[in-house]
Order: sequence, then structure tokens, then C-alpha cells
Amino acid sequence: MNIEVRNNKDFWAGIMLIATGAGSIFIARSYPFGSTMRMGPGYFPSILGGILVLFGIYVMVSGLRSGAKIQGHCSLRALIMLPLSLVAFGVLMKHAGFMPALAVLIFGSASAGREVKSVEVLLLTVILTGLSVAVFIWGLGLPYPLIKGF
Repeated sequence: MNIEVRNNKDFWAGIMLIATGAGSIFIARSYPFGSTMRMGPGYFPSILGGILVLFGIYVMVSGLRSGAKIQGHCSLRALIMLPLSLVAFGVLMKHAGFMPALAVLIFGSASAGREVKSVEVLLLTVILTGLSVAVFIWGLGLPYPLIKGF
């Protein structure tokens, strides 16, 4: 049986999950763990990291069994637009407020795709921004200004 890992998409997804979980556990190792009833700051990242490692092992093994190959090509537009929209969100949260930052994030993320339809993106922006304001600002009471200066 010849196991091909170079182009196996689930194998690499499992490796990514294992690396993320191990990194989380590694970073949280110096935080107090606590107990289930009195959780310390290291409890959540350690437990979540362990779950990610276990899930990554499962995905990796199932990928090796199925042999699903990576198909398609890498989109240069997505590789540029997605990180840029995330950075713009972080910058605009500080300087413009929650709603403009979220609008730029949604428009930037949508423009990473090939089939961008302006009406759909505008509708998605309005709905997601409204839901996010309702959940994060009004529901959870996060102290972010909706629009800076207003």
C-alpha cells in the first residue's frame, strides 16, 4: 500500500489542527491551570488545544485512509485580499469604529472570491453588521463604539 501525503488535503488539514492545538498548549503551559470548578487562565487554551490535537489526529488518519487529493489551484487574489481585510478590520476598529470596520471586512472578504455580486455583498454586509451589533454590542455589552465620533 503506497500512502501519498504530499497532495492529501485531509492529511495537511490534520497537521494544521495538530500544530494549532500543540501551539496553544505550548503557549498556555506557563499559565495556572486551575480546576474545572475554578478555571485558571491556562485551562481553556490547554483543553481546547488538546481537543484540536485529537481532532487533528482523526482528520489526518481519515485523510490517509480516503486518499482525497488536493484539487484546483491557489488563488492569489484570496491570498492577498483575506489578510488585508483582516488587517484593515483591526486598524479600523481602533480608528473608525465597529460598523465601518465590519463593513470593510465583509467587502474585502467577499472580493477575494471570483463571483462577486455587488447586490449580494451589500445585502450580506447590512445583515451581518446588524446581527453583529445586536449580538456583540447590545447583547454582550462589548464597549466598542459603533462609529467613532458619533
